[in-house]
Amino acid sequence: PGGRRPGLHVATLGGLAMAGRGGSLQLVRVAPRQPLGATRLPALLWWLYAPGVALLAAGMGTGRVALLATGATAVAGGLLAFAALLARNLVGTRGMPAVVAHGWVALAAQAATLVTGLSLVAAYAGLPSLDRGAALALHVTLAGYGFMGMLALGLSYILVPMFALSPVPDTRPALISCALAGAALGLAVAAALGFAPAPARTAAVLAAAAAVAIHLALMRRALREGMRRELGRSFTLVRISWAFLAASLAAGLAVALDLPIPGAPTLFGLLLVVGWLLGFLFGILQRILPFLAAMHKPPGVRVPHTPSSLTDDRPLAVHYHCHLAALALLCAAVVADSTKLVSVAAGIGALGACAFAAFFATVVRRMRHPARAPRLDPGQDAEARRP
Repeated sequence: PGGRRPGLHVATLGGLAMAGRGGSLQLVRVAPRQPLGATRLPALLWWLYAPGVALLAAGMGTGRVALLATGATAVAGGLLAFAALLARNLVGTRGMPAVVAHGWVALAAQAATLVTGLSLVAAYAGLPSLDRGAALALHVTLAGYGFMGMLALGLSYILVPMFALSPVPDTRPALISCALAGAALGLAVAAALGFAPAPARTAAVLAAAAAVAIHLALMRRALREGMRRELGRSFTLVRISWAFLAASLAAGLAVALDLPIPGAPTLFGLLLVVGWLLGFLFGILQRILPFLAAMHKPPGVRVPHTPSSLTDDRPLAVHYHCHLAALALLCAAVVADSTKLVSVAAGIGALGACAFAAFFATVVRRMRHPARAPRLDPGQDAEARRP
């Protein structure tokens, strides 16, 4: 009611942003080959952010301003802690200029997202705030394409070559893509603030489309030149998410031009959040979680050497089919304006989420308690010890 969307924010703040922060904080220790630095700050980030998201969603669902304000304050604290950690590592990073550039744009977008989000909370509390329409437009664009989007694009220049075993994409076109994406965000901000809204929105979508075209060309080249060609269902999800990224821009253009397409704003949000960002996240997490778990073993525990030994493919197969089925049903539900299809899609999506949670639990369990080699009797043991 009243524009509050607790489910959407649980998915974006609790799912996308939480995983994005955790993954980026892990990767800044690997790719730049430098220590993370403070170890207590990441823990503080989690203790502030996770309960804050829960309180924020509860406040949105119940309409209680006190819960909403408390949750928003805690989430803001977690965001600021993350920004401090990421900024520190971006300053100390040598090389990877495209990744660094995307990181700075993402941090700038996060700061603006935080301002607009707090303004929307202040409006619910009856306090002075930005114009709600402008704040909402800025919040959606800067959170989806700005913060999470630029993080996803920037980290792709590390993750895709790493998993495909391919050369790092050329720096110059990657920086051009980043500059075009930053220009698109600037034009979207100008449009939301009332500066030539229609031309600025159209120019923003066109600049974003050019940025995405360059980025996807670099990603396709990395996959084509990689020594590892079979990347399984995980990169099928990634490829599908790239298609939804392009589709979200087309839907965004339809919204910007006020085209008479039924459900266009809802379809735009679906393509952006579920189609691109969640699809990309799930595809990458299937690869990165076992990799990071194999690196970060508890002291004194002998963990298997290969990430594949930490993975159970069965729940991932269930999740893959459930995710795609739920996404297709949601698109059909928007076009047909059917609440029944939405309910069916939600059930299938929940089953897929449970399967992905089972995959994650298996990774953690096998990391902490790896399978032991079978015990040998004394005679076999003596034979096995011989040189």
